[in-house]
Amino acid sequence: MTGSETIAVTGATGQLGRLVIADLLARTPTPHIIAMVRTPAAAQDLADRGVELRAADYEDPAAVAAALTGVDKVLLISSSAVGQRAAHHRSVIEAAAAAGVTLLAYTSILHADTNPMLLGTEHRETEALLAASGLPYALLRNGWYTENYTAAALPAVQHGAVLGSSGDGRISSAARADFAAAAAAVLTSTEEQAGKVYELAGDSAYTLSDYAAELARQSGKPVAYQDLPEADFAAALESMGLPAALAKALADSSVQTKAGALFDDSGDLRRLIGRPTTPLAETVAAALATAG
Repeated sequence: MTGSETIAVTGATGQLGRLVIADLLARTPTPHIIAMVRTPAAAQDLADRGVELRAADYEDPAAVAAALTGVDKVLLISSSAVGQRAAHHRSVIEAAAAAGVTLLAYTSILHADTNPMLLGTEHRETEALLAASGLPYALLRNGWYTENYTAAALPAVQHGAVLGSSGDGRISSAARADFAAAAAAVLTSTEEQAGKVYELAGDSAYTLSDYAAELARQSGKPVAYQDLPEADFAAALESMGLPAALAKALADSSVQTKAGALFDDSGDLRRLIGRPTTPLAETVAAALATAG
């Protein structure tokens, strides 16, 4: 990578986007970073650190195209709008192709080509769009963030239960910061990245029973895993305020975990970031400390 490279990050004000930008800013030479954001006023902190802000809404292809003008590389962080992702991603892919970017890295899902989760469908559609685009691209097939679970660590401790439909399925999750570091590594690598497919997952796998046991160990309170039928888990998620469609998708994801949808032992993530991935216990400790 040369210091003159310009890297654009979509979804830059999201949790992953902010971590990627922080990692890019810490690298030498520091690339010119463009944060593509829906509302620039919400990203003033990034501007204060020397990041260029460009307004871009997935629903506005012209704005997306303008935001990618002069960009060398782009990180397409998957849209959070389940059911609209493929359309959102298409606008970025088409604009990137028109702009002649030298690499587009996309945050897909673990084993996207075979992953049976409902959430995998739009990722496969996006990967197909990339394959047909003529763009040089790399696939960052992200596994689960450990924070997907630890975000609800305090309620789990308070109620003494972790809910799910995963049975004894093993989950190779990693901290969100690990995935951010991998994205930054690919974007700044001096090696050719076009055509690379990375299956990104944590070094150690665990079951939700193991996760509940870790919560119990660190909190000093009894916490057990309660395995529910898929429909019951979806209903429980809805009762917590999740939209029905998202609750259904997450319950399906939990069920598919039984068959290994979230397990991987390739070591791709560890090799990309040059260190072991963040242990479950560390992310649990951080969540409980924040909650407490």
